[in-house]
Amino acid sequence: MTDSAKENTGAQPLPDGGYAAARLRLLQSDTRTGPDRRAALARLTDNWLAALLDRAATAAGIPGAALVAVGGYGRGELSPRSDLDLLLLHDGRAGTDAVAALADHLWYPVWDLGLDLDHAVRTPAEARKAAREDLKVQLGLLDARHLAGDGELTAALRTAAYAGWRETAAKRLPELHELCQERAERQGELQFLLEPDLKEAKGGLRDATALRAVAASWLADAPRGGLEAARTRLLDTRDALHLVTGRATDRLSLQEQSQVADTLGEADADVLLRRTYESARTISYAADVTWREVGRVLRARSVRPTLRGLLPGRAAGKGDRSPLAEGVVELDGEAVLARTARPEHDPVLVLRAAAAAAQAGLPLATHAIRRCAAASAARPLPTPWPAEAREQLVTLLGAGAPTVPVWESLEAEGIVTRLLPEWERVRCRPQRNPVHTWTVDRHLVETAVRASALTRRVHRPDLLLIAALLHDIGKGRPGDHSVAGADIAVEVATRLGLDARDRSVIGSLVRHHLLLVETATRRDLDDPATVGAVADAVGDPGTLELLHALTEADALATGPAAWSAWRGGLVADLVDRVAARLAGESEGDDGAADEPTAEQERLAVEARRTKGPVLALHARAEPPPEPPADTSTGTPAETPAQQPVGVELLIAVPDQPGVLPAAAGVLALHRLTVRAADLRTLDPIGEGPVLVLSWRVAAEYGSLPDADRLRVDLVRTLEGHLDVPARLAERERAYARRSRATLAPPPRVAVARGSSRTATVIEVRAQDAHGLLHRIGRALEDAGVYVRSAHISTLGANAVDAFYVTGPDGRPLPEAAATALAETLQRALL
Repeated sequence: MTDSAKENTGAQPLPDGGYAAARLRLLQSDTRTGPDRRAALARLTDNWLAALLDRAATAAGIPGAALVAVGGYGRGELSPRSDLDLLLLHDGRAGTDAVAALADHLWYPVWDLGLDLDHAVRTPAEARKAAREDLKVQLGLLDARHLAGDGELTAALRTAAYAGWRETAAKRLPELHELCQERAERQGELQFLLEPDLKEAKGGLRDATALRAVAASWLADAPRGGLEAARTRLLDTRDALHLVTGRATDRLSLQEQSQVADTLGEADADVLLRRTYESARTISYAADVTWREVGRVLRARSVRPTLRGLLPGRAAGKGDRSPLAEGVVELDGEAVLARTARPEHDPVLVLRAAAAAAQAGLPLATHAIRRCAAASAARPLPTPWPAEAREQLVTLLGAGAPTVPVWESLEAEGIVTRLLPEWERVRCRPQRNPVHTWTVDRHLVETAVRASALTRRVHRPDLLLIAALLHDIGKGRPGDHSVAGADIAVEVATRLGLDARDRSVIGSLVRHHLLLVETATRRDLDDPATVGAVADAVGDPGTLELLHALTEADALATGPAAWSAWRGGLVADLVDRVAARLAGESEGDDGAADEPTAEQERLAVEARRTKGPVLALHARAEPPPEPPADTSTGTPAETPAQQPVGVELLIAVPDQPGVLPAAAGVLALHRLTVRAADLRTLDPIGEGPVLVLSWRVAAEYGSLPDADRLRVDLVRTLEGHLDVPARLAERERAYARRSRATLAPPPRVAVARGSSRTATVIEVRAQDAHGLLHRIGRALEDAGVYVRSAHISTLGANAVDAFYVTGPDGRPLPEAAATALAETLQRALL
């Protein structure tokens, strides 16, 4: 009713000082808080409104009417300044004037007490029609609660509302999801906002209400773990906000946070924000899982409304399973565990599943995470981690934007803090600097996402990604977070199984992650002492390269105000000066490998004698990293047992064209992933050179193939009877039809000038993929160069390869030819 209508009716408000006084006493009471106070306030208001209706209906002579609470009031949840959502329901037999007079006798006392009112007057048929036309009306009726009057009217309306909701759920749920998405785009994510809207932001009270509506449809239900506690926590915070401000507000402004924290008995505003973020994260995660389930159910029912983003990607065929990794398959738009997967016997499976999901751009199914969580609680990863676990973590971090939802799923189910106990201190920790967009934990993940786009710039993308994840791990601890974080990062790196050299690099990157940007923007770069100080702190060109990429990733993940072309230019200038300072300390490497092993020499002799390929498969164990010293005694800590990490495959072939691409192609056909490789030339008996390839391989799925089968296919390939390129192309086409692989940075091929005096070194940095090494080998063969040695490494999802090549005369390539070769190779990989 408008103000003018209110003024013209002449209705007199019913006197009610009793309700107002009782309400004030309740709100000022210290004995009732939280759900108890909200329920008590609802009961008090129920009794008052019921008395109003009884008196008004008797005076107006209208027996067929009911007063119904809807929305939050219908749920019996009244915050101190909440609206009263009321529906006056009548059977339509009374005249319009009589119904209007009855409404006036109800609404005026509410207005005169200064309470906000959202009201409607309808017959049951009108209420059902309004629900069909307006989704928000329909949602409100799902919480309808009888207050006074004809209870049969209310009961019939509730029954009809639920029946109509369930009948139209296939149409209305996608509409509801679209409303939730639009609201999230407008209001942002509650779990990251410095001044969050407790109701409207993603993960807020509106989303919790939407989850109740989904459950009422009987199509899907939200994960219940912690959900009600999270909703209650947000309601308690809103109550305190109403009491502090005296206003009906849902925005937790900075100036009110300390008072709200004090009202709730929290230590300070940061604790308040952290607990608020934790609650929002629980609701947001439950919403994501629930909407995926809704989409799956609707697809299973062959419903074809416009889902508009309800699920990412294509609609997979029902029951269609596509392998993603060992023990992991895609099913109906999610990464799930294979039927044969046994997480209780495979502690790496959770990381393998997470990495596979992120690389494919898929969500990781909740039931898969929970199976792995239960198994990891009973059988955690050993310390140090096996190499595969470390590689899968790096692969997960390097997947780009899809890393975020997968990581958040792992975190919601408690897996992240189980793998990295240090994560608990930064989890949901607010950052009050307005330059920061994210909480500390999300900032760390976002930095890894940004770093994944820079992996082509560095020689060790695995160390870059791990340092990105850990660079602010010291926040929340006493003292300089960079200093504290460096020690923690070294401890984590030790647990991950990195060797002493890599641990030192990780510690240095975390310790100095602010060094470049602070020096570049605050110091005189023309002063030799400035450059010298940075060079002394960094120590070597490799660490400088990593620190440069980490600096950029950190700034980009902080927020739009933290990085600019100007800052980037200053940092690049400083890096160039420091690199020049360090260049004199680095000597080139001629690419020579270690002395051949007895096994390599034996196979070379056998290959020369038989004039054909000779293969050998050996189980391979990686030595554990050097244990850190026990600081209490000064003695080394106990050395953990070696962990088997895969199989070493040795291939010896009399030197002939096409060996490298042929061998790499055969391995790809047999679904063997190359984790590392070396190629060398031996002449064991003086009768001609033999190429010896040492591969560290692992099966993508299932068991390793037999060595004899590999040898037969290699012979067929070298003789031209097996068309490896065609077979690989066919597999890539099939894979592309069912894959949504993440968008990786483009490959980078460069000439590493000054790295060798006897060969031209071609460096290839690219996304690891089926047949990648085969394509590289073919391109080098087609270019007519001789590969003297090769050093292959796969770090997570990144291939970092170096090829020492010469011309037919055995000499390094001329400058122009080397540049042309790098360009040709890069085009072949695009």
